[in-house]
Amino acid sequence: MQYPFAAAFKAPRGSAIRELFPYLSRPDMISFAGGYPSPALFDASGLREAMEHAMRAPPAEWLQYANTQGELALRGALAAWMARRGIAAAADHVLVTTGSQQGFDLILRVLIDPGDTVLVERPTYTTALQALRHAGARVVTVGTDADGMIVDELEAVPGIKAIYTLPTFGNPTGATLSLERRERLLEFALRHRLLIIEDDAYGDVRFDGEHVPALAALAREAGAEDRLVYLSTLSKIVAPGLRVGWMVAPPEIVQRCVIAKQTIDLSTSPWIQGAAAHYLSSGQLERHLPRIVAAYREQAHAMVAALREQLAGKFMFSAPQGGMFVWGFLPTGVDAAALLRTAIEEKVMYVPGAPFYADAPDARSVRLCFSMSTPERIRTGVERLRRAFQRYDTISWEEER
Repeated sequence: MQYPFAAAFKAPRGSAIRELFPYLSRPDMISFAGGYPSPALFDASGLREAMEHAMRAPPAEWLQYANTQGELALRGALAAWMARRGIAAAADHVLVTTGSQQGFDLILRVLIDPGDTVLVERPTYTTALQALRHAGARVVTVGTDADGMIVDELEAVPGIKAIYTLPTFGNPTGATLSLERRERLLEFALRHRLLIIEDDAYGDVRFDGEHVPALAALAREAGAEDRLVYLSTLSKIVAPGLRVGWMVAPPEIVQRCVIAKQTIDLSTSPWIQGAAAHYLSSGQLERHLPRIVAAYREQAHAMVAALREQLAGKFMFSAPQGGMFVWGFLPTGVDAAALLRTAIEEKVMYVPGAPFYADAPDARSVRLCFSMSTPERIRTGVERLRRAFQRYDTISWEEER
């Protein structure tokens, strides 16, 4: 039967990462694919206490519909949390969202018309690309290197309405935009009167290197506060199952996003908001975060060391200073998607990089996530990658012959 689907869903693209999920059930599979936080680091007892604390409030406070913008206690706790990193945000400028992805969707609903030009990094977060395509945006790209977005390339792109960026430990590259480039990006936004959407999902997970202020922390001094929307989430540092994210934006944008959110879910769960507010304000997250950072430091270092030992000369990458990912490139002529088939046979998985590109995908690119594996399993997984690469080389040589 032919259904009258909307244009964006006549031939929709699913998530290339989630399509790998069926392989996860295979015995002894080691996955460097999905960008999930480690369940071993969830503070289950602390969250249980926070949820029980929220339930001790009168039932109308946690079982009734909530304020669409978000409960004031949580918005205040989030403002205090951001202040640790120099981000000054009044509670009235904070909108609680059901995950930060909802925040991005709301921004697209209220600011982007079909055909509007939105600039993204090349490569960038795949689900953001999905959302932009569904919104009918014209997506244009600029390149990235070890210091993040190549800001010099912006001058050659006309008609930009908004820039979407993951400037700190970006997904998939793990790169961090340098301070000098951040300042130039804000200056560019001011000069051209366009909007920057800063996705800061990983900013609290720095395990090496010097702190670099978020764009939102630099915007006030640059006079660019009204040119920036800040998105973040508790998914990477507390638990994704809470589905708590937030947005900081000028009041005119927040007001319209509240109206848009009313048509989606009316409000984020008041019970979960109460629990999150207590977890933050009681200091439990601040006490638990160093454990997360220390674990990811150990896992990242294990992956970097294993890659340098096992795949020297065959996988070029930069060591991350935070976040959850190692991004790199196989030798010229090696297709990461084709190699993945052999890797799965060796019981190790990764994400080929092509889906992270809005245009001109590099077939050699690979994203490896280290957050879901112990150092021991990381070393075993990289050894399996080496075996897969050796088999791929043999198959390629035989095919050429």
